[in-house]
Amino acid sequence: RRYLVADAPGHEQYTRNMATGASRADVALLLLDIARAAEGLLPQTIRHTVIASLMGVPDIVVAVNKMDCRGYDRMAFARVEAEYRSRIATLEKFRSVHCVPISALRGDNVCRRSENMPWYEGKTILELLESVEPPTVSAQPFRLPVQWVARAGNFRGLAGTIISGSVEIGQKVLLLPSRQTSKVRRIVALDGDLPKAGAEEAVCLQLEDDLDAGRGELVVDREAPPETADHLAATIVWLNDPPLVAGRTFIFRLGTAEARATISELSAKLDVNTLQEKPARELKPNDAGRIKLALDRPLPVAPYRESRDLGGFLLVDRIGGNTVGAGMIELALRRSHTVFWHDFDLDQAAHAIQKGQKPRVLWFTGLSASGKSTVANLAARMLHARGRHVYILDGDNLRHGLNRDLGFAESDRAENVRRAAEVARLMADAGLIVLAAFISPYREDRAAVRDRFRPGEFVEVFVDTPLSVCIRRDPKGLYARALDGKLPNFTGITAPFEPPENPDIRLDGELSPERLAETVVDYLEGKETPSCPPTLLPSFPTSSVSS
Repeated sequence: RRYLVADAPGHEQYTRNMATGASRADVALLLLDIARAAEGLLPQTIRHTVIASLMGVPDIVVAVNKMDCRGYDRMAFARVEAEYRSRIATLEKFRSVHCVPISALRGDNVCRRSENMPWYEGKTILELLESVEPPTVSAQPFRLPVQWVARAGNFRGLAGTIISGSVEIGQKVLLLPSRQTSKVRRIVALDGDLPKAGAEEAVCLQLEDDLDAGRGELVVDREAPPETADHLAATIVWLNDPPLVAGRTFIFRLGTAEARATISELSAKLDVNTLQEKPARELKPNDAGRIKLALDRPLPVAPYRESRDLGGFLLVDRIGGNTVGAGMIELALRRSHTVFWHDFDLDQAAHAIQKGQKPRVLWFTGLSASGKSTVANLAARMLHARGRHVYILDGDNLRHGLNRDLGFAESDRAENVRRAAEVARLMADAGLIVLAAFISPYREDRAAVRDRFRPGEFVEVFVDTPLSVCIRRDPKGLYARALDGKLPNFTGITAPFEPPENPDIRLDGELSPERLAETVVDYLEGKETPSCPPTLLPSFPTSSVSS
């Protein structure tokens, strides 16, 4: 038997290493120092067990080390084993849990039976690793994620590695999520054609029909397809430094498939030391928690306990491209099967023709008192005078109604922007020109808003006003209160503002509002005036202000 060992350090900051190693492991070998456990189990012992449980590792072997330091005391081992089994009793059940007293220094019960511990009658570490059988996937239905499309002359095949089940020539297959059907004509492997192929074999399937399919499709047995869903409940291990909050959007990677996923709810945080769930508004690095996600399209999925390949996913930052979370699907939510988008005869095109205009959403972003609402109001008046159908969405106005339940924490800001974007999208669908004025301080949130619209429909307008000018204006007295420490989480003072890097329109906030409004209207009317003279991008502090 061959072994591939992934060694994960015990410190909390290496939780991501543990999660990565456990995600593909067939067995977990947990090293427990009995000398340090005399006063109780270390938090990392339980943390690593929790991660192994979350990642679906079926078998765990606990090597209770340094028995020589405790004089090979049978009672000391029994106390540690009893405490460990008691602490993990509430976890998802492992197929097997083995506790082995060892001395790594002297080799006791590692490869050979220990003469110093004749009271232990179980197997050695090596015997356990040789006897544990990895889970079988051959009995499960056929599944093949398409990695790429192979082309050579008239040959066109779907290449990938079979993750479960088997496939044979003539078998009826279904492609998901496109739901195209066909039959298998050829099964091509590295050494030539095969009549049949099974789990873990890399093959290229040539189908009888030339289907429009590529990477991200899942080829399955037509008679036993998995469910498809776009709303999921999941457990996630958060790996990124900025915390995870509800309302944020990420790239969702499930095998070879990708979608956009919005965190619709942060349900609970799992305390890996007490194994208790508690309410939380955010997940910090190395935290584990339960979330709900909304995908922008249905994907074939399965609970992680049934299939690691169809139940394990990654969340990737849409701007930086780094992996920020590793998740396990618990179940597809009911709304995935009962809620559908209804297409009406009067669509956006019909509304646009009636109003004689191109629907657009102008998203004004900038600091408080930068002039966003003032410029949006003037631009709306100019457009209305020209016969355009417009509507203004203002952040403060929405907080009096739709968003009155939201505060100003990062998670609330993200949800505030998400709701405003959905309202703006519906108004644009009605053929309106929407002018939305929101501070929306985070680039990630504004990028998520842009993704909700068709190409060219969304226009980001940055009212670029220096912080010192905004403080001097301070029409509502908010900056004065924030500088006195009486207004927490105020953008530009105690909360950050991330200026747009490439806005569609950049307005110099120190110019007259009338001129700025004319610039916006000229842009919409197609004139060659995309921006006012820009100022340099300001650097906005997060804790203090120097004017």
